[in-house]
Amino acid sequence: MQQRPAILVARAIFPEVLERLRQHFEVSYNGHDEDWSPDELIRRLQGKVGVLTTGSQRIDATLLRACPQLRIVANMAVGFNNFDVAAMTAAGVVGTNTPDVLTETTADFGFALLLAAARRMVESEHFLRAGRWDRWAYDLFAGQDVHGSTLGILGMGRIGQGIARRGAHGFRMRVIYHNRSRLDPTTEAECRATYVSKEELLRQADHLVLVLPYTPQNHHAIGAAELAMMKPTATLVNIARGGIVDDAALAQALRDRRIAAAGLDVFEGEPKVHPDLLTVPNVVLTPHIASATLATRLAMANLAADNLIAFFTRGEALTPVNAPQPQAGAPRAAT
Repeated sequence: MQQRPAILVARAIFPEVLERLRQHFEVSYNGHDEDWSPDELIRRLQGKVGVLTTGSQRIDATLLRACPQLRIVANMAVGFNNFDVAAMTAAGVVGTNTPDVLTETTADFGFALLLAAARRMVESEHFLRAGRWDRWAYDLFAGQDVHGSTLGILGMGRIGQGIARRGAHGFRMRVIYHNRSRLDPTTEAECRATYVSKEELLRQADHLVLVLPYTPQNHHAIGAAELAMMKPTATLVNIARGGIVDDAALAQALRDRRIAAAGLDVFEGEPKVHPDLLTVPNVVLTPHIASATLATRLAMANLAADNLIAFFTRGEALTPVNAPQPQAGAPRAAT
């Protein structure tokens, strides 16, 4: 009887997905959901040909050299900035992600953050819980309107388009966007979105939502200079990746009221949060939960599992992020 491929599941996942994987593989599982160090991850990967990661495990040249049997890394995330894609491709290791299944849920959450920040919901809740609400006042937590305002989107992929549709069709917003490449006219019309330069986007948006992927080129794409271009009444929402925003510069801009508010679901160096962001009242902070509905997270886990299963049964992954792919049965030489 042929031995089944050995894989590692690096974080806790749904039991039913784990059971699916056990039907195809010899599975080692991080059942206690520990945060393994890079060295511990390397140790656990010895003899494994595949691994299911969740975005917090770094796959780089050092790990690849130490794990010469590794063939595929299936990320349970749409982003893959934890991958050194060039190193993986050079080593013949396939990386996969989970596109599409989290688009609408993440767009929902992005709009929820926008509303919460613009309408000062968290500030006002803290005020009420502290027992400080004793009378009505005309300017009590008066925020900014969302309906009829200008929605700016930086990064117009699937999630950005979902946010654009919500703004244009649900809140009658004027939608402007900037992207590395302009959308085709049909998609622009569906989103009721107008392409502008990045500078125009920053200056015109009443509410700016960041949905661009993290790359070295996008590091601190929003810093002090960009924040200075925004309206003092503007709201900034980041549901993309930490590192796209200079969190220290943002905290200072919020403290100085150079912009009105922010909603952040991702942070540079997360799960650590820049301490200055914890001391300003006009920011809504959530712990990277934009895709966190049970249905969506289950779909993400299943797609990651599907990638592993397809790679070892059919010789190709379903949603690869690099190419060319080696054949599933071919050995990989140590580098």
